[in-house]
Amino acid sequence: MRCPAACWWSSPWLSGWGWDGKLLMLPLLTLWVAALALGVGLVGAALNVRYRDFRHLIPFVLQLGVYISPVGYSASLVPERWQLLYSLNPLVGIIDGFRWATLGLENTNLYLPGLAASMVVTVVLLVLGTLLFRRAERRFVDFL
Repeated sequence: MRCPAACWWSSPWLSGWGWDGKLLMLPLLTLWVAALALGVGLVGAALNVRYRDFRHLIPFVLQLGVYISPVGYSASLVPERWQLLYSLNPLVGIIDGFRWATLGLENTNLYLPGLAASMVVTVVLLVLGTLLFRRAERRFVDFL
């Protein structure tokens, strides 16, 4: 059992590629994903209890989110004049951050204004979700 673990651990150095400090960003990026998911979940939960038809809209919004997020393509394909507007999708900064941290490509540069915009949108969604949920929580029993 030790051999596969030792081979896996030493293979980056044997192949000429080593671990770098970018991997230390993975826990922060994971917390960022969790914060975004919590914010969106709180907004969705509050709206779903208040407006029963909202649950039918969620699958369409999620599918749209997959297409407008750089999952299957690089965000660098978006023209430069649209980069900041495109980065208002908080998943753009998160996915680019994960690519930057894990792929180790030398030509992978982060678009820092877009990264900041994604962080701001995540914080706004988290605060808005918390406030909306707390406000709607008092009336949940009336709608359930």
